[in-house]
Amino acid sequence: MDVVIGPMDLSAHVDEALAVQAVAFGLGPDEVAVRRQIVVRHMTHPGARALGATVEGRLVGFVYGMPNDRAHWWSTVVEPYLRAQGHEEWLDDSFVITELHVHPDHQNRGIGRRLITTITDSATEPRSILSAIDSESPARALYRSLGYRDLARQVHFPSAPKPYAVMGAPLPLRRP
Repeated sequence: MDVVIGPMDLSAHVDEALAVQAVAFGLGPDEVAVRRQIVVRHMTHPGARALGATVEGRLVGFVYGMPNDRAHWWSTVVEPYLRAQGHEEWLDDSFVITELHVHPDHQNRGIGRRLITTITDSATEPRSILSAIDSESPARALYRSLGYRDLARQVHFPSAPKPYAVMGAPLPLRRP
């Protein structure tokens, strides 16, 4: 099956995207409802953009991000952790990967890699940052293969049951 990667109006397709995220990340209906509001709000930020991956017209993955702004909630949570590790400067001139999800039926086919490299290839910032659950996982292995490294670990977000790692990479991302 051919996978098509292209720009996506995430606000118009938020429910499709969150259906993919719910399956990929194990989210319940209440958490999806909260994330829906967050995604729609994020897409109003300057420079926010999204890409979708479709197979036969059906969304199977998506990524979205934006230039980092220290006033955004995410930055205010991770800043003390980054400062403690001597990496606070990563919050400046960075493109944040806010979400990247691929439906489990389509994982391990390079879709996530294509999504993240395509969206960061158009970034004007010299580096990218993201957060991922702080455990060894296929996602963290993918990020490392692209050049991301741990900047802070055991980052606790309010209401998140598991700690996260904040990772950063110079742009453009490394190609295998």
